[in-house]
Amino acid sequence: MARKNIIHVVGTGTIGEPLVGLFTEYKERWGIDEVTFHKRTPNADDRAVVNSLLERGARLVADEEARDDFARLGHRVSHTAEEAVERATVVVDCTPAGNDNKMNLYTRMKGPKGYIAQGSEFGFGTPYAYGINDEVQSPDERFVQVVSCNTHNISVLLKTIAGGEKGKIGVTSGQFVCMRRANDVSDSKSFLASPQAEKHDDAEFGTHHARDAYHLFQTLGEKLNLFSSAIKINTQYMHTLWFDLELKNETTLEEVKAKLRNNPRVAVTNKRSVNQIYSFGRDHGYYGRILSQTVMPISTLAMPNPKKVVGFCYTPQDGNSLLSSVAATLRYLDEKRLEENIDVLRRFIFREI
Repeated sequence: MARKNIIHVVGTGTIGEPLVGLFTEYKERWGIDEVTFHKRTPNADDRAVVNSLLERGARLVADEEARDDFARLGHRVSHTAEEAVERATVVVDCTPAGNDNKMNLYTRMKGPKGYIAQGSEFGFGTPYAYGINDEVQSPDERFVQVVSCNTHNISVLLKTIAGGEKGKIGVTSGQFVCMRRANDVSDSKSFLASPQAEKHDDAEFGTHHARDAYHLFQTLGEKLNLFSSAIKINTQYMHTLWFDLELKNETTLEEVKAKLRNNPRVAVTNKRSVNQIYSFGRDHGYYGRILSQTVMPISTLAMPNPKKVVGFCYTPQDGNSLLSSVAATLRYLDEKRLEENIDVLRRFIFREI
């Protein structure tokens, strides 16, 4: 008897919750037999969220010591954390403890074909962004790190604007300023009263955004000159990215615009106000998410000279990371049908906003 295809999601935050929704909604299309999710802390405030996921058909997983507390909230726990990992086909870790979980649990579990962690977990496995380095990804690699949402944005800009023959990135240098939202609209903590500049923790790359983009392209044999800075601003909408690309070859502004419009993972827009773009995602996206890798307000683009492109763009919450997490999961289930299976989500990968 063939083993079931079981997807196990660890964490029910801004990435974990919509992932459970995606996997349960499209499980028949994607050949998924069962979806489980691990929630660490029993909390009456989250009862409606857990009930919603259970009603969609997912099964709750908890640590053994929390089982009774979940039961008191009216939730049925189907498996313990270790049981759920061992019986899973793919484990998608959406917590900031992916590297710790790998060291303490995942490496000794033989059941899963693959483990996927999110952007904060540098070093977890092969860096990945859908449409950027698919050619070096393999279902034989058990550990994959889906890079952060801002790293997705940086990477799609580089590949789209500076991409050349044979996939080479024709950029002399790339400078980026990530103006990060303070927190998600679902978070009630950590909001800022004013902008807060972040430290340059990396002497070579500035912040992890450029560092992770460098390592992402290094999987393709590229060694790019990238540097990023970051500042948190007091908004809950979307991240804003300012970029300055020094190109190796001359181009025109119209050619740059055409490249952006022709990339199916780039959403172009005439809007420059983040609230209008965010509102579009809330109304038309999946769980309010825009799954495009960047939203480009075309009117912000400028070229001081034929080899220099500057502009602003917006990072659509965690939508790009969600898409890459789904793609990485589907590769483990059936690599040959990856693009066919992703097609069902194309209506949320907007070309224009």
